[in-house]
Amino acid sequence: MQCQHCKSEIPAGDDHFTYYGKTLCEDCYVSAVQPPRPCDPTAVSSALATRQMLRQTGTQGLTALQQDIYNYIKEKGSVTKQQLQEHFNIAPAELEKQFAVLRHCNLVRGYKEGNNIYLTLMTGEQ
Repeated sequence: MQCQHCKSEIPAGDDHFTYYGKTLCEDCYVSAVQPPRPCDPTAVSSALATRQMLRQTGTQGLTALQQDIYNYIKEKGSVTKQQLQEHFNIAPAELEKQFAVLRHCNLVRGYKEGNNIYLTLMTGEQ
């Protein structure tokens, strides 16, 4: 059986889920029913507590992609999500996941200027 979202093979015996008529693997199902929410105070608190416990600062503990996104934003000052999607060749849903982690770690924030939404480093991170 194959996940109709990520196209990965779902091994026999593993759980599969039906969501709006599509067969999904567990990861895709969880992402569909609980999409990442960058502005989640509980997630921010949890991420900051975990990073403090692990004595992580800056980009420590981030994935290579998250570090690259952080460094790109740092270099540019502020960017749109579209710019990040094009530069890193990633899907909008994947960018949302990465942005949520960076936001929960208080490293990156979004702001609106006119009709555009920009991502920039948190104050003091530059």
